[in-house]
Amino acid sequence: MSAHDVEKGGLHATTPQQALGNNGVLPASYGQAVRPSRIGNPGALGLFSFASTTFMLSLYNLQTRGIHHPNVVVGMAIFCGGLAQLLAGMWEFPRGNVFGGTAFTSYGAFWLAYATILIPGSGIVSSYAGNEDELASALGIFLTAWMMVTFFLLIAALRKNVGFIVLFAFLTITFALLAAGEFSGKLGATKAGGAFGVVTAFVAYYVGLSELLSSEDMTVVSLPLGVFPKRVD
Repeated sequence: MSAHDVEKGGLHATTPQQALGNNGVLPASYGQAVRPSRIGNPGALGLFSFASTTFMLSLYNLQTRGIHHPNVVVGMAIFCGGLAQLLAGMWEFPRGNVFGGTAFTSYGAFWLAYATILIPGSGIVSSYAGNEDELASALGIFLTAWMMVTFFLLIAALRKNVGFIVLFAFLTITFALLAAGEFSGKLGATKAGGAFGVVTAFVAYYVGLSELLSSEDMTVVSLPLGVFPKRVD
């Protein structure tokens, strides 16, 4: 177990003496319960996947180079933002990192759901043909739900580090602006959401690179995340 795992609130070492308790007998599940996970840190994979997909969609929301349709992001949303993050989340849970597992799995599901909406074969968008206002309201509710999930993760991140706090704060604002753009039909709100999304993506890249560098024993460069000291009871 590395010091980085402790900083993330992940695995906690338990000695045989601690596990013995008062009766001096090891529980039958001791070997499985306290064995450190040999799974490598999947944080960089999840963060890079999230950042890259968010970066692309945010530029589309900004209508960069005259792009008005976000459908090219579907492939990224399924395989990178969706599948890769989902796997990262599943690997975080056996490492004992409930926060990372919840965040990566949740946003992996978000990207898969968003991609499904955009896939023509799903029939979701076409079912609103001729009723674009209803579609906009439905998408606004969809984005509002994810804004709330992101805000809850922001609260959980308050005792993690500054990097995660900034990441989830900007992502909450991004979802809020995109939802406002759908509800109001104002392109300016959607573009503002795209701008905040680009910033969010670069913050995620930074945090992901920090995770990657801290996982390498021979790295000569480190990027600080502003880890808070653990409270002593």
